[in-house]
Amino acid sequence: MNKLGQKGEDLACEFLEKQGFEIKARNYRYKRAEVDIIAQSSKLLIFVEVKARSGVGFGNPEDSINSKKENLILSAAENYMHENNTDINIRFDVISILKTGEKYTINHIEDAFG
Repeated sequence: MNKLGQKGEDLACEFLEKQGFEIKARNYRYKRAEVDIIAQSSKLLIFVEVKARSGVGFGNPEDSINSKKENLILSAAENYMHENNTDINIRFDVISILKTGEKYTINHIEDAFG
C-alpha cells in the first residue's frame, strides 16, 4: 500500500472512531477480496472501502469503485459475518479522502452499495 493510501485509512479510522464506531478489523482479507475497515457501533456493522487521491485528475476517489470491487467486498463481508457468527445489521460505506496540498478532505458516503 502506498503512503497516501495508508494515511487515508488512518484518517478514516480516526473519523469513524469520532463517530462512535469501534474498529473491529483493518485490511480484512478473504480469497481475492479485501475490506479496508470493518467498524461496529451498538447496532450496526459497516464494511468500509477507503479511497484516497491527491487530485481529481482521474475523477473523485469514490468513482474508482466498480461492480467487481463491490462484489468482492460483499463476499468478504459475508465470510466475515460467518466467521464471527454475527447477526447484526450491516452497511457498506465508502470514505473518500482528497489531499490538496497538506489538507485532507473526508467524504463519508453511507450505504454506498450492497
